[in-house]
Amino acid sequence: MSLQCIRWRSFTGLMAAPEAVDLTPAEGLVSLVLVSHSRLVAEGVAELAAAMASSVRIVPAGGLTPPETALGTDANRIAAAMRDAWSPAGVLVLMDLGSAILAAELAREMLGSELRALVRLSDAPLVEGAVAAAVSAQIGEPLSAVADAARAGLQGKTDQMDGPSEGPPEPPPSQAPSGDWVEARFLVDLPMGLHARPAARLIQAAANWDAEVTVSNATTQRGPVSARSLNAVASLQLRQGQELVVRGRGPQAARALQAVRALADQRFGEPPEGGAEEVTALVQQVGPRPSGALAGIAASPGVALGPVIRLTRPTLTIPDGTPGTAAEEDGALTLALQRSRSELLAVREATRRRAGEYQAGIIDAHLLFLEDPELVEAARHLITERGMGAARAWSESTSVAKGTWDRMEDSHLRLRAGDLEGVAQMVLAHLLNVPQSAPNGRGLLVAEELTPTETATLTPGDILGIATAGGGPTSHSVILARSLGIPAVVGLGPSLMAIPDGTPALLDGDRGFFLPNPDPESAGRVEEIQRSTAAELAQAQEVANQPAVTKDGMAVEVAANIGSLAEGKAAVEFGADGVGLLRTEFLFQGASQMPDEPTQVALYERIAEVLGGRPLTIRTLDVGADKPLPYLVRPAEDNPALGVRGVRLGLAERELLTTQLRAIQAVSRKFPLRVMFPMVATASEVRQVAAILAAVRSAEPATDPATMEVGIMVEVPSAALAARTLAPLVDFMSIGTNDLSQYTMAADRTNPGVAALADPLHPAVLRLIKETCLAASETGIWVGVCGELAGEPSATELLIGLGVRELSMSPRRVAVVKQAVRSVDSVRAGLLADRALALGGADEVRKLIAGDPLLVPG
Repeated sequence: MSLQCIRWRSFTGLMAAPEAVDLTPAEGLVSLVLVSHSRLVAEGVAELAAAMASSVRIVPAGGLTPPETALGTDANRIAAAMRDAWSPAGVLVLMDLGSAILAAELAREMLGSELRALVRLSDAPLVEGAVAAAVSAQIGEPLSAVADAARAGLQGKTDQMDGPSEGPPEPPPSQAPSGDWVEARFLVDLPMGLHARPAARLIQAAANWDAEVTVSNATTQRGPVSARSLNAVASLQLRQGQELVVRGRGPQAARALQAVRALADQRFGEPPEGGAEEVTALVQQVGPRPSGALAGIAASPGVALGPVIRLTRPTLTIPDGTPGTAAEEDGALTLALQRSRSELLAVREATRRRAGEYQAGIIDAHLLFLEDPELVEAARHLITERGMGAARAWSESTSVAKGTWDRMEDSHLRLRAGDLEGVAQMVLAHLLNVPQSAPNGRGLLVAEELTPTETATLTPGDILGIATAGGGPTSHSVILARSLGIPAVVGLGPSLMAIPDGTPALLDGDRGFFLPNPDPESAGRVEEIQRSTAAELAQAQEVANQPAVTKDGMAVEVAANIGSLAEGKAAVEFGADGVGLLRTEFLFQGASQMPDEPTQVALYERIAEVLGGRPLTIRTLDVGADKPLPYLVRPAEDNPALGVRGVRLGLAERELLTTQLRAIQAVSRKFPLRVMFPMVATASEVRQVAAILAAVRSAEPATDPATMEVGIMVEVPSAALAARTLAPLVDFMSIGTNDLSQYTMAADRTNPGVAALADPLHPAVLRLIKETCLAASETGIWVGVCGELAGEPSATELLIGLGVRELSMSPRRVAVVKQAVRSVDSVRAGLLADRALALGGADEVRKLIAGDPLLVPG
């Protein structure tokens, strides 16, 4: 489509009368509208900004419709976004370039006068401005301040180029609150340093108090900078092992520093290094390797068979000719950065859908490289001041930065050099108009090492497996391969590179070996496994929207575990019967203040609407000292897993729990809802939360009653052992096998030394599930499972045999588990469960459910 056509389509229908708009505000924060020629860019920037400010309404307005992939801007779409984002605090609109500005201006004119008065267009950079504006809005700044923050989006980069500040942090007296400075110091204990997510949490923790707060990097003597600016805090480049200095003055300075200290004590809300996902990948199966196999490290599970292929890496030769004008070269760099950012945002969304938000954070680190002043502003300086072409300027600036990473003593930080190399090559390829690195066929990809950006762009259907000579099992590339479901073996040694292209090979990502030229029998077994698995997956997806009913007519609800609106949409897409677990923590974590009742109602309603009448089970807030909320200061705990968390926190913070229950109850009047309380250990806890819920219900109008099922999570062994006491108090029980396993076996799932003990298939854990189901059956209520075990088709028959009647899992597992339910005979399943309970360990149970003829009941 020509540019002329795009422009014409963008402005059709501009004379249409503006629609009536409900002016009832959802919240009192400034909202954002993000306008881009690309729908993916607008949505990606919105997601990036929302990760820093979960309470701010951010509405993307990108591309044309239809088709969704067309590049351009549509004033009607932008006007609709402005209406959707309306807030009494105002709406800030950020745009990328060119016709986006004109379309936004026309869209604003289409609004009624009342709306138009509160909509402000900003000339800030789209990505940096959106993130800075979102953080500013999150802490309750007015529209003018949010607009100023957006325009200052690049200021942190500019300041950093001038070198570290000198002297003490003394703001101008006219702007500073009175009082003496108070100070606190913290050691940064994060592998990636104080990057965007923890920096945003720090800002939110400090912003709630009547105090001026500054932060500095004592190790590098950078700062001080304002603790209200994300860009300024990021410019300190606080790395692991460096000292963070937080200073404040004003009436509530001490409380502000106390809030930051509580956040720092919990590693700024970041999960422990080497979390559960990575621990799983490090558990390598033991077994003999075939003769002639190369031994490596199991990095991503699965077995694959195919020819050896390699990446075709283009030669990126920088031309020696005379560059264009500074404006032309600067524009070329901007365009290359935008294209790279668009690619990475698309990859981030795919990664988030496949593996979750934390794995997608790997791509966030790469996106930050595209905004790093040591790269971008340095390259622009070389263009404007030294007359370099964009490609040479970018190459020089990234080479200097990569050298800095390579020389770092910290091994985790040195790994970022490879990350930077991948991003640098991506941008340079765009500048030189050459294709990106790409595999030279379909098969097993062999390489010395892969950068994360190369791994992130691989297509699982074409790349059957990954084998690298170097690398380690915790690198970003490996984590991404795992999230893509691609089997991988790393550390195979230099002899791997001598294997010619096209050589047939077998890769075992479970036992960690790579076998060139496998014998026909081995190859045949793998091919048969692959064919049957692919066929089963395809068949399961075709009937995913049909009910899951056993052979003898027993219905089993197969639901999804979700933690966002996007995952709710995915649950419907993959055929879930409902949502068995909505983790509400995502609404609370990262917010600058406690989400009020209207905010919670709005979000729960949006998710319920997406489900289209399917039941939605909302778990009340499940946080503790290991998942701190910046606005809820609580003492640190030596063992948060056994501390004040889940329902215990709700009973300790009654206002928090009551507000959430009011919101849930309000939504239950319109949609089928269930409420579920986590971490229940005693009947007294159930009676207390039941009394709070009863008080909430009694405040409703008698003419508008709301009904919903009330349940509890069975995650603590005491709850399973006391199930006969608890069952009469509730309508259902849902077993969290992840926590139940680690509490039963006294084994931390994130500790590599004991993680294997926390096995939900251990007969001790299975017996607790059975006790819970027996108590439920006697009382006439149902039992579900919402832990990882629910998503394993191999365990479906066993769980049904134990008495489970609802299974809730990752949306992508729904189809295969539904198919597994349809193959079950409930009578035989009961016999299988009885046999499992009599076994001695999890390994024996695995053999049983795998069909060991010596163990399976006849």
